[in-house]
Amino acid sequence: MTVFLLILSVVSGVFLGKYFGKKEKLAKNLLILSAGFLITICLNEVFPQVYTAETGASLGIFVIAGVLLQMILEALTKGFEHGHFHHHSEHNILPAALMVGLFIHAFIEGIPLANDEHGLSPYLWGIVFHNLPISFILGAFLFNRKDESRSAPSYPSLMIVALFALASPMGMLLGNYFDPDLQPYFLAIVGGIFLHISSVIIFESNKNHNIDWLKIGLVILGVSLALLMHLFHDHSH
Repeated sequence: MTVFLLILSVVSGVFLGKYFGKKEKLAKNLLILSAGFLITICLNEVFPQVYTAETGASLGIFVIAGVLLQMILEALTKGFEHGHFHHHSEHNILPAALMVGLFIHAFIEGIPLANDEHGLSPYLWGIVFHNLPISFILGAFLFNRKDESRSAPSYPSLMIVALFALASPMGMLLGNYFDPDLQPYFLAIVGGIFLHISSVIIFESNKNHNIDWLKIGLVILGVSLALLMHLFHDHSH
């Protein structure tokens, strides 16, 4: 079920992006909603697991490492995770670089799922909600280009989608071979990634620094959904 949801979130997002990708406002709103959800999952689910782990290591260093890693990956993806696809042309973002950046990002997020004791956990849903808007933007970028609009989707575009869809399940598979005691370290890294992405989306300056009530409302809705999931999810071990 976990693998199915991970793949479905990417395929569904790409499909929506292919047919509704020109509606940039929709993509932006999906990102803001997911950011509110993601930062709440990060603070209510990921970080408590990290900082209650019985380890003598300073796991905060790994959270910072996750933030720095995401900053490096964005040099490859050019801010796709933040919805900045409309700032780029095919000449300044290469499909190969995009593929590598998104794959590493999703692969690392999948590793902690191997030792997730709660099945359909809020952490899993955080990844799913996070995948949808990114996949939407990916589908809009790959399948609404001039060279794609006049013919069937190209092999590189389909390969990028397939690798992104399989990245988290592959990370989950690899996670089964790691010592379960390493779980807090991987969660700390992913927590840093989540924190960076969600905070950038939420705190990006509005046009002319005016109050964007729609943005605030979408963040509150995302936070509320995550809190409801947190309250009704069984956290017993």
